[in-house]
Amino acid sequence: MAASTPPKYLKGQLLLDSGQLSGSFFQRTVLLICEHNAEGAFGLVLNRSAGNKVGEVIVADLPDALKEAPLYLGGPVQPTALSFLHSDNFIPDANVFPNLNLGHSLDDLVEIGESFSTVKKVKMFAGYAGWSPGQLEDEMKRKSWLTFPASLELVFDTPAEQLWPRILKSKGGWRNKLLSQVPENLSWN
Repeated sequence: MAASTPPKYLKGQLLLDSGQLSGSFFQRTVLLICEHNAEGAFGLVLNRSAGNKVGEVIVADLPDALKEAPLYLGGPVQPTALSFLHSDNFIPDANVFPNLNLGHSLDDLVEIGESFSTVKKVKMFAGYAGWSPGQLEDEMKRKSWLTFPASLELVFDTPAEQLWPRILKSKGGWRNKLLSQVPENLSWN
C-alpha cells in the first residue's frame, strides 16, 4: 500500500471564492487562513464589513483610535467572538506570517492600542471561519476556493470592497478577469 501524500496546509495564504459559493456567506469573500493543520483550519474574512465601528459593538475601555476603527465580519462561526490581526515593524513571534500576528485577548488588544508605533496596524473581527479536520481540503478538491499569497498590503491597505476583484485580476487569466467583473447579483446584469 502506497503512503498517502500529506495535505498541503494553507496557513498564511488567502482563499478567494472561486465563483462557486454564490448564495452563501462566503460569496465574493477573501479569507486569510490563520491556522491550518491536521485538526482543522481557522480563518478570517478580510473583505466583509460589519457596518459598525469597533466602539459601537465592543463595550470596553479601548483607546479612541481602536474605537473608531471599522469592525469586520470574520466569518459565520461565533459572531460575538473577537479576533484581531496586528502588524508592526518587527514581531519576532508572529503567528500567521512574518510581522502579522493573530490575537483574541481584549487585554492584548488594549495594550497594542496604547503602545506607540507609527507603522502599527490593527484590523478587528467579529466571528471567524472554521473548518473541521479534512473539511477545507475537501472544499479545495471541489475547487470552491482559489489561493493567493497573503501580504500585509492586502490585509491592511487594500479597501475591502476592492480586495476580491483586485486579487482575481492580478491572478491573471481570462476566467479570473471575467469572474472579477461579474456583479454580485446576476439580475443587475
